[in-house]
Amino acid sequence: MISEPALQAPVRSTPVTERVLAPDLARGMMLLLIALAHVPWFIYDVPVGMMLHPDGGSVADRVAQALTLIVVDARTHTMFAFLFAYGIGQMYARQVERGTSPEQVRRYLRRRHLWMLAFGAVHGVLLWQGDILGAYGLMALLLVPLFFGRRDRTLRIWTGVLLGVGALSVAASALVARLVPADPAASAPGAETLQRLSIAEPDYLLSALFRLPAWFLTTTQGVLTLALPTAFLIGLLAARHRVLEEPSRHLPLLRRVAVWGIAAGWAAGAGLALQHLGVFGPETVALVNGLHFYTGIFAGVGYAALFGLIAHRISVRGRRDTFPVRAVVALGRRSLSGYLAQSLVLPPLLAAWGLGLGTSLSSWSAVLVAVATWSATVAAASAMDRAGVRGPAETLLRRLTYGRAARGSDATPNTAAKGTGR
Repeated sequence: MISEPALQAPVRSTPVTERVLAPDLARGMMLLLIALAHVPWFIYDVPVGMMLHPDGGSVADRVAQALTLIVVDARTHTMFAFLFAYGIGQMYARQVERGTSPEQVRRYLRRRHLWMLAFGAVHGVLLWQGDILGAYGLMALLLVPLFFGRRDRTLRIWTGVLLGVGALSVAASALVARLVPADPAASAPGAETLQRLSIAEPDYLLSALFRLPAWFLTTTQGVLTLALPTAFLIGLLAARHRVLEEPSRHLPLLRRVAVWGIAAGWAAGAGLALQHLGVFGPETVALVNGLHFYTGIFAGVGYAALFGLIAHRISVRGRRDTFPVRAVVALGRRSLSGYLAQSLVLPPLLAAWGLGLGTSLSSWSAVLVAVATWSATVAAASAMDRAGVRGPAETLLRRLTYGRAARGSDATPNTAAKGTGR
């Protein structure tokens, strides 16, 4: 670890009154989408179709499966990658404005992302093999040194390159699948198979043996598939131009990105839903699946733009202090704690190594469980916000990142009424 200079001033956290509404609002709502994406995996005792959704069910189950495939699956991770990069840009700008040297801020970032990778490994092995923290930490460790501080033109060119490579990859995969049909019996177990095995295993220690390689595959594949790095570069570019801090200056851009990005993502998601429902034959699986993951880039960034527009409307109408907005934003400010809290609820309740209640769920009832879990984290975050208590995971990560420089700002409770930092 790199030690800070002895006389360095404490690193002050951002006052609540100075925080931008859109990223926190988006993170709070994103956690609902994450819960909806994860909970179907716990229905582990039935045959599965696309994205490990149960194959079959009632009309209500089919509707829940289709909507999740269209709106949620492969969309939340890119949305968070965008917001994650945007937050890095905000953090860098704030610390430099407060007098921290750019070199020191980069050291802070590197340390933060190393700890995120460590958090992800512990989270993945102990509770949830589909952890995303490790993937984002690894991605930032690779991409921040390469792209942070580069010119806009460089970021745009590389975004275009990654989008082009992704499109070629989808086309190539579909062509190979048509020419050389895959033999499932000869295929090595992938991350999804290992994730399902870890959930269905009744012995906790043995399930952890499945979770470790599943987490490793999820972490590395998240970077190698290029969807996350693409959204990450777009987030860096957006942060540089303060797109979410100053939405009134970027309303036409936000509208275009929201409309066309979400439309592209939902159209491909509808194709995957039809594939899941058996409308398309097996020969189209590779193409439909590839398009679904590829358009997740556009949908995820589109969602972020949509929340930018919603936040702008809320601010213009003076609704920022209404209870629903404050409660969701409170969760967004504690998104790391909220994300980890889901893993303290869902796996112990639903996995075979816990209470095994996943066998009692269907697709539509799983949606209710996801909404209830998210609602509980919203209520908890709102109570913490009123009490001026930071998220425990955020506090720990902050102290590990800044070390002695974080002392002082951590000791004082922060409330919106006082306008002090969180």
